[in-house]
Amino acid sequence: MAPEFFIKRMPHLVKTLGNLQVSKFRTEFLKTFDKAFLQQVQEVWLDASVWMVRMESNLTNRAEVRDILSTRVSLLSQGPQLSERAGLLFRTAVHMHLQQGVALRKEMVGGLMQCVETMKAIAETFHRRSAMIGESMQHMTDLIRFHVLRQLTPIRMRLEASGRYSDAKLDVLAALTLVSTVFSSAAPTPERITVARLCMHVLLRPDFVKEEEVDALRLMLQKLEGLANLSQRIQRTTDASFIYWTRNLIPLHLKHIYANSERAHRLHYLFAALEDVVPLLRGAVYKDGDELVRQYADSIEASLQTHIIERLCRDIETDLRLHIHSHLHVAERDPFRKGLPNLVPLVTLEPLRWLGRRLDIKGQVEHYLDTTFYNLTTVALYDWQTYAEMRNLALVKYGLHLAEVHLPGQTLDQGLDVLEIMRNIHVFVQRYRYNLNNQIFIEGASPNKTIHSIGISHIANSIRTHGTGIMNTTVNFTYQFLRQKFVVFSQFLYDDHIKSRLFKDLRYFRDNRQESRSRYPFARAERFHKEIRKLGLTPQGLSYLDQFRILITEIGNAMGYVRMIRSGGLFFTSNAVKFIPDLQDIHSFRTIITDDSDHPLPEHTQEAAKNLDGAIENLVRNFAEGTEYNKMLVNVFAGEFRDKRNSHLQNFYAIVPPLTLNFVHHIMKCKDKLYKKQLDDVTFTDDGFVIGIAYILKLLDQYSHFDSLHWWDAVNEYIEQDKTRITAEAKSNAKKDKEDLQTLTLTQKKLNALLTEFQLLQFSFTGARIFFKD
Repeated sequence: MAPEFFIKRMPHLVKTLGNLQVSKFRTEFLKTFDKAFLQQVQEVWLDASVWMVRMESNLTNRAEVRDILSTRVSLLSQGPQLSERAGLLFRTAVHMHLQQGVALRKEMVGGLMQCVETMKAIAETFHRRSAMIGESMQHMTDLIRFHVLRQLTPIRMRLEASGRYSDAKLDVLAALTLVSTVFSSAAPTPERITVARLCMHVLLRPDFVKEEEVDALRLMLQKLEGLANLSQRIQRTTDASFIYWTRNLIPLHLKHIYANSERAHRLHYLFAALEDVVPLLRGAVYKDGDELVRQYADSIEASLQTHIIERLCRDIETDLRLHIHSHLHVAERDPFRKGLPNLVPLVTLEPLRWLGRRLDIKGQVEHYLDTTFYNLTTVALYDWQTYAEMRNLALVKYGLHLAEVHLPGQTLDQGLDVLEIMRNIHVFVQRYRYNLNNQIFIEGASPNKTIHSIGISHIANSIRTHGTGIMNTTVNFTYQFLRQKFVVFSQFLYDDHIKSRLFKDLRYFRDNRQESRSRYPFARAERFHKEIRKLGLTPQGLSYLDQFRILITEIGNAMGYVRMIRSGGLFFTSNAVKFIPDLQDIHSFRTIITDDSDHPLPEHTQEAAKNLDGAIENLVRNFAEGTEYNKMLVNVFAGEFRDKRNSHLQNFYAIVPPLTLNFVHHIMKCKDKLYKKQLDDVTFTDDGFVIGIAYILKLLDQYSHFDSLHWWDAVNEYIEQDKTRITAEAKSNAKKDKEDLQTLTLTQKKLNALLTEFQLLQFSFTGARIFFKD
């Protein structure tokens, strides 16, 4: 393209045209070309779109077969021409900018790639309609040969009718005869096309053949040649291997496609064009062709991964999260300012064919979301429902079929091991709360969003791991723990302030038995609860009665743990004995082995049978009887508790009413925090307290003493009296201040809640007494 070539080789042209300013001309041409480039690209794309639609049509509106074939011939010649126009636009733009050293504008990148996409779209259309082309090819060539022969006939007749045959006329007639022979029977091979072209040059004599006749013959010959070389022409005009030299534009174009996702379908054409580069790379001589192809493929896939797939994965995950958490108003999205990207065309895109592989964008997004949701669910099992909703939303909104994580909403392991609890039983009874009915321990407070729980199945799993011998060891550790706690228990009741107060209350109860109808006054318990706070509080705001309640709760938790150990042992044993056919008729394996004295089995076999008999006997005994650990722990401490040396313990039953009042206030406060979602010191169950009360009363043999107080009846009577009084005041003040009425209503609700908690406490206490029944 250098102007020096023309100046040196064609000086007469320079003299004719004068001093040409080639650089200035090219600069002006490039400016004009850049202004019209995008418009020209759109024109080519529109023409190609119209051509593709017509190619897909069956042309049924044309009744004549001749018209259909003529239209198809025209369409088959237009396709390569459109592809050549698109390729010429691309090469001109790139080469002119390179030659002039002018940078491409950003908006031109999309136009350049649209040229390539137009070429591959035309190639894909030819491939898709190859069956139609193959079916009609013979008929189209026959039609063109017919038109050629029909146009040659009048020319020959006119020449033969003149009568005078000069050498020139004879040459023309010979050429006509040869062309007629070529097109009369055989298929238009390249050799025959060449012969026909040579004959056409002979026919170019204005004194024998008219110019319009030659032009018509030349056009027909051109169409015939186009049909004969159609495959080669399609391959040549749609070859986009030149894109390799502008591959640095690919990332920009991928970003453009992501920002305009409605054009995602064009990725198929882009990758088809990129695949045209492979033969060029395989033909390299300075380096291994396969290695070049591998590096090229890696770079293209990396660009797709970075600019399309990774962004798509992140944006879809973010969109799902924002949609699911929209009620939290995490981020306000204004579609009129920022717009909402339509990611569906990218997700629903068919897999890309690339060097014999399938690049499935949807599959990779599904894999990413599956992996992310699974990993995050394993970290935070409490969020399983959130991720389940996100999976359903991904299916509805994007058509993504995500796999279920198959993770539970809670842990399925054996929980805390029995050995760990046994070694740290003092920590366990402080941190966990016991539920009497469900036989489960629930963690009282946790720094995480999850709390641990321990049930019978967890204990059974530990027993299966360590053996049934661990049960006795656990009870021994619990015994040591109770010994330490009972020392503190005795010291509290031995305190002069507590002891004197209990004597005073008991004396008042005995002196006023008739007036109170043998019911311990609720007011005395309430006064005891208030006055003991005057003795001092801990830094945490706990009174001595609060600490004594906590002590009894820990003792009850220890007893609840012993009960769970027994239940877990029975659960384990029941699962083990189901493999024994008949518990009433168990045969001795040792006897079966030794019966055959003629063929005695080895000694180690007999020893194994003896061990099996022992294991079965132990299982059956534990299943039938079990071990009453509660009774054992009652018997071991009862003598010491009832001894005269510990007479200060005999007034324990008198402190139970204030203790129950303290407990009810405590549990109501904890439940109130739970409703308000305050996570410090919250619980909904704490049955260790009632078990501790029932256990200590059994040790002191004071069930009858406590029953003589008729405490539960006194509580019901006191609360009912208050409720009646509040109702009467509400009726009398019905027309007075609304604030007073609201106060009375709140007081009545509080009394109802107090009565409910006392009733629950009474029921739990009654159930706990059954464990220590003789």
